[in-house]
Amino acid sequence: MAVASDQATTICSHCDRAIPSSNLDLHVAHCSRKLEKCKICGDMVPKKHAEEHFLSTHATVTCSLCSETMEREVLTVHKGENCPQRIVTCEYCEFPLPAIDLFKHQEVCGNRTELCHLCSRYIRLRERDDHESRCNGGTNIVAESSRNISRAERDRGAPRRQPHEFSKKRLLFTIAITGVAVLFGSLIFQRKVENSQVP
Repeated sequence: MAVASDQATTICSHCDRAIPSSNLDLHVAHCSRKLEKCKICGDMVPKKHAEEHFLSTHATVTCSLCSETMEREVLTVHKGENCPQRIVTCEYCEFPLPAIDLFKHQEVCGNRTELCHLCSRYIRLRERDDHESRCNGGTNIVAESSRNISRAERDRGAPRRQPHEFSKKRLLFTIAITGVAVLFGSLIFQRKVENSQVP
């Protein structure tokens, strides 16, 4: 015995959903008594949760970073992708800073140079990836890199610092300064604690 697969439906005047015609009267009674259509998004929400739905989804809120007002439901996307004050990191130095300042920072930061250990030339950070993909330590890259250096610098033969020595010295100096600062900080903190305990 074949059963009809298509059941006749009727659109509910309250929620605009297609309801099997045989259940329409029961559905309309329940739907109109229990549910309410949100005037903003059109979703059907239980009447007892209508205010909660509005506050959690559509009420205007202020971004704590940039003070812009928007609907609560877009706040997360705004803070993660659009807020000019969201924290992002520089692609060259990984320094965290507000997104609004990133372009200017990277303009300067990308112009810093770093020694290529294959061809022994200083390459701008913004050109580093492209340079590394083509550099084989040969003279072609040397000739190309030298175009980025002014004629006066080439003629002068400006001396270059030895990066390994500089980096090791700088690292040791930074560690020493940090250690001294931590030591002094802990001594000062300890004295403050002792002084605050004296009646």
